[in-house]
Amino acid sequence: MKRAMRVLAIWIALLAVVFLCIDAYPKHAKHVSVVQVGSWQFRWDNDRTGEGRDALPEGLANRGGWTEMNADMDPPTRPEGAGVAWVRINVPTLAWPVPALLIEKAYGRSVSVFTEDRKLFDSNRSYSYEANHLLLPLRVEDSGGTIYVRMQSEDRVPGGVQHIAFGDFYGLLSMYLTRDVLDIMLGGSFVLTGFVMMICSAFLDRRYLRSWLSLSGIILSIGMLVVSYSPFLFTLYPQYGGLLQRLFDVALFALLPSFLYFFEALFGRGYKNSLLILCRFQLGYSFFCLLAMLANALTGERYFSVYFFLTTTILGVLMIVELLTVLTYAIIYGIKGNREVLIFNTGLVLFAGTGIFELVRYYATNGDYNLYWWKWGMAAFVVSMIVVFGRRFADTHNQVLKYSKELEMFNNELQRAEKMEIISELAASVAHEVRNPLQVTRGFLQLLGERSAASEKVYIDMALEELDRASGIITDFLTFAKPGLENVKTLAVSEEFRHIEGVLTPLASINGSRIELAIEPELYVKGNSSKFKQAFINMIKNSIEALQEQEQGLIRIRAAAENGEVVIRIRDNGVGMTKQELERLGEPYYSNKIKGTGLGLMVTFRIIEAMQGSLTFESEKGAGTQATVRFPAASP
Repeated sequence: MKRAMRVLAIWIALLAVVFLCIDAYPKHAKHVSVVQVGSWQFRWDNDRTGEGRDALPEGLANRGGWTEMNADMDPPTRPEGAGVAWVRINVPTLAWPVPALLIEKAYGRSVSVFTEDRKLFDSNRSYSYEANHLLLPLRVEDSGGTIYVRMQSEDRVPGGVQHIAFGDFYGLLSMYLTRDVLDIMLGGSFVLTGFVMMICSAFLDRRYLRSWLSLSGIILSIGMLVVSYSPFLFTLYPQYGGLLQRLFDVALFALLPSFLYFFEALFGRGYKNSLLILCRFQLGYSFFCLLAMLANALTGERYFSVYFFLTTTILGVLMIVELLTVLTYAIIYGIKGNREVLIFNTGLVLFAGTGIFELVRYYATNGDYNLYWWKWGMAAFVVSMIVVFGRRFADTHNQVLKYSKELEMFNNELQRAEKMEIISELAASVAHEVRNPLQVTRGFLQLLGERSAASEKVYIDMALEELDRASGIITDFLTFAKPGLENVKTLAVSEEFRHIEGVLTPLASINGSRIELAIEPELYVKGNSSKFKQAFINMIKNSIEALQEQEQGLIRIRAAAENGEVVIRIRDNGVGMTKQELERLGEPYYSNKIKGTGLGLMVTFRIIEAMQGSLTFESEKGAGTQATVRFPAASP
């Protein structure tokens, strides 16, 4: 979680640094020599059927009504009947080999630029995009003269200009390209990423298809919005301006439902399915806007004001409502402790904050505000969504690994249970039949031993010893087949181990080792006393035999209450076992002892399982072994 937040913060910081470095024009462009224009004159003029578009009107300089303006001032109020705005700029001394004029923004559908003796630029757009980014080469002879900019618009109040500067053409060209080319690079990278993700969706699991396609639609739409909103393409390719505008509208119509569906797919449908209802409503309204765009195009934009109201004014209000709704849900989910929402909220706050701020400012200025910050909020938001979706993939991968391990464990348990069941059936059916002949054989051997010579009695004793060993194996089989917990009662752990210690201490002393007990009082478990002793005697005997190579062997037995369980730990400092040997403990006929059958530990597992307990081993070769037994705690 913390790592994901750090990565997201780094991405946002890098984007911010790039933006600030580029947006600082022209403050930090000290390597480029420019002369900033701090003031100019402005006047309104009547629309005389295109007068001034092809040539500078005679006597314009001597007409009255010119108002002194600067970058912090808005154009004067438009008088009745006025449709054309003029801006007059005084040209300083042009001391550059190739002088040029840079006007970062000149607003108007129809824009013409003149010197006193010639036309420098003319643009007459048939579509409603008014931002013009102008870089115009000049002559040295234009020094000290005047430049006139004519702006006309059918849709909004024209006349605004921003960032007027004179300088060397090639130096200004780098500025001219740098600001808007970044938009193309940023938007193009999003478009490419969105297309690649769309293609990859054909190979994706259906569980992720909805959220993946939604995220692809968001990234693709944002890329198209950034590219088609930049004035760079409108200035460089004005003939495709109408297509770029429609591309912007389509991207906006697709973005909103994609965004809502992505949020709903990740975090749920909301209170009473409110998010799902909002998604469907926005999808329907976006489809309606597409039909309105088609109707507007077929009618030659005759009803553009209606189309603008439906797809800009109403849609903008809907966007604010939807952003606030999603932000509210994201805050609620974040308070509930959803970690992914915290990452999502970081990007969402930047996106929603910049979006709401710019939309409110846009409508507050009656459309005179130039949206700019939104694309950086969107970039940060896309990064946060990719991080969230990546975490989902990672969590799913971890879940698959977890389920695989659990499945392997269950499969091993199932195989073990099947083996134990087979052994139990065999033990129950065979043990009784085998024990009777063994007892008869033992009786006859004892009679023969009494009548045999001393030299022959040695062999008879060996035969009796092996018969007793076989009888012990049969007893283990019977115990395994039926652990025998008929006489279940509450056992005091300390009392049981006091008896076990009395039985095994002599054996430990013979082998040069000792037993150390540390049993907490008032520990009780449910079970059969004889079987309880049998299980722990088997384990402690194994520890004693593992200490035969140690000079000072020690077996520590600890018992304590932990989280509602009685936990008993038996640790020795014997030879220890390898990982492979540990994995096979409890299997029938597997033993580290020369004459061992493995049935003793198998019976121990069976008894502990019958008492609802568990047995685990930890060991390291040469460092000893620890057995841990856990039983449900019982009341006295």
